[in-house]
Amino acid sequence: MRLTVYTDYALRVLMYLALREEQLATIAEIAESYKISRNHLMKVAHQLGVAGFVETVRGRGGGLRLAKPIGAIGLGEVVRYTEPDMAIVSCFEPVGEPCAIQSCCVLKRALKTARDAFLEVLDGYTLNDLIQPGGRLTGLLGISPVNGATSAEPLP
Repeated sequence: MRLTVYTDYALRVLMYLALREEQLATIAEIAESYKISRNHLMKVAHQLGVAGFVETVRGRGGGLRLAKPIGAIGLGEVVRYTEPDMAIVSCFEPVGEPCAIQSCCVLKRALKTARDAFLEVLDGYTLNDLIQPGGRLTGLLGISPVNGATSAEPLP
């Protein structure tokens, strides 16, 4: 089983924002820290906003921040949102291709059990768990504390 780059980037964005705590971060900062595409991150950040994980702030000094507390963002929830097609084999929904052995297939059941166990493990982790140890991660990502609050307003 392999997660998409989209999910990888979504988790990275959330981790970065969690490390920034209440401070705003820009797509450019996140892209530079991870050395990944700004264009891809813009799409990911937009969808994270639609899902209610991220809040976008406009205006001078605007950017992104988490819309929920870090302990309230579950890893399983994020993966389910960013990986809507968890069909490991073609007979799983939503693909649902016909199969000659479907009526007595144990493979499908075994793979479904494995997929469900994978998601159950992820459900045991929150964004807070992913950012430990915070000090080392902030150093690796070049995140420095920013003093002072922003006067920017959230988007409606």
